[in-house]
Order: sequence, then structure tokens, then C-alpha cells
Amino acid sequence: MKRLTKLFTILSICIVSGISANYIYSNRIELGESRGLREYTQWEQSLLLENPDYKDMKILIDISEKRLYLLSENKLIKSYTIASGKSDSPSPLGSWQIEGKAKWGGGFGTRWMGLNVPWGRFGIHGTNKPNSIGYDASAGCIRMRNQDVEDLYKYVKVGTPVAIVNGLHGPFGYGLNPIKPGDFGADVMEVQRRLRAWGYYDAESLDGKYGPRMEDALYRFQKDKGIPKNPIIDYDTLKALNIVIME
Repeated sequence: MKRLTKLFTILSICIVSGISANYIYSNRIELGESRGLREYTQWEQSLLLENPDYKDMKILIDISEKRLYLLSENKLIKSYTIASGKSDSPSPLGSWQIEGKAKWGGGFGTRWMGLNVPWGRFGIHGTNKPNSIGYDASAGCIRMRNQDVEDLYKYVKVGTPVAIVNGLHGPFGYGLNPIKPGDFGADVMEVQRRLRAWGYYDAESLDGKYGPRMEDALYRFQKDKGIPKNPIIDYDTLKALNIVIME
């Protein structure tokens, strides 16, 4: 438990402001317009009332352990086995929030809890492939057995903080890979964060997408550090950014 608390403290998860009030996912499709949405909202509220309203609730997902931990005031409440992203479609490491909930079906199982990841649609959901649980098997989302995701769904609210971690590598969870224009992910967001800290990337929010603005910031950083101009972010540039990849 001390390890879980330490991991979560290191990530310094905070409530992120500015979640869109118009974000309803596919509720309008599955539940209809206003009437269906009202019915769904009432159902969800009654579900939450029937279950404990835990204080200071957080979710910690350890990719290396393939476990999802539900914490309340840094005390372990629940623990579930999950499946995470494959090496070519990794799960988004970092600090996020639950920004939407829905009853889905098919490959997404019986429940969906969306994450506010800026470079794509990721969430915690069920599956119609229960044998994949415990492995790197998804396109980046966090898969759970349907009975487990239904249980988790009862407690989690919109706004619940979620930390996704992966051992010693942090945002570079699958090791060091060159980053090139057009790439996106937690590693790109970490480079953006470092460039901003050095004063080269002038952006209020980070989107984890390697676009022209980030490329321009990279070139200015490389020039000032005496690194040959190169759009591909390799070891030398990462080292200059004080990003150290643990082996």
C-alpha cells in the first residue's frame, strides 16, 4: 500500500479544470436526445446513491502489473486485473480525469469511462474478449472484465483523477524510441513539458502531438544547445532536455 501511495504522490494528480460541459460521448446515439439523457442521468445518480460515496477517490493503473487500484484517501478500496495497450498502441501514461460515462456494448463491453487525453479517445471499458485481460492487448484503452468494470462504474464519478503509470520509464514506458513529426503520446507530451520549462515551447496547454509549433521550438532548443538540427528527437536531444531513460 505504501508503494501505491508513493506512486500516486509522485504523479501529483490534480483536478483539471475546463472539462467541456457539452461532452456527452455517444449517449445521444444510444439513449436518444433529451429524454433518454435525463433517464440515464437519473439512473446513474441512483446508482451512486446506492453505493458508498468515497472521499478523495482516485484511480491508479499500473501497466506493468496489469492492475487497476481504486483508492479513497490513499487507502486501497478495490483492485482489478486489466489489459492495456499493445507496444504499437500504448496506453496513455500520465495524469488524467474521468470526463464521461456511458453504457456501451460490443467490443467495449458493458461500460465506458472516458479519459480526457488530448491526443485521442481513450477510456476504461469492458470487453467481449475476456481472455485478453492481463496482457498488452488493446488499442490503448484500459480493458476490464465486464463484471469488474460494472463494479468500478458504481463508484466512479466524472472528475475522478486517474494516474496511469508503467514502472521506471515513466512517460517512456516502452523504452526509448525516436520521436518524429506526426507522433503523439505521453512521450511527446513530456518533451513538450520540458521544452516549455526551458522557455522554448510557448503553450498554455500540452496536447501530446508533435506538430509544427513543437518542431520550431525543438529547432531553437537544439541550436542553443549546439545540437545539429534534426526533427527526430533522439538520445542527444532527450539528454539535453534532462530526460533520462532508466534501464
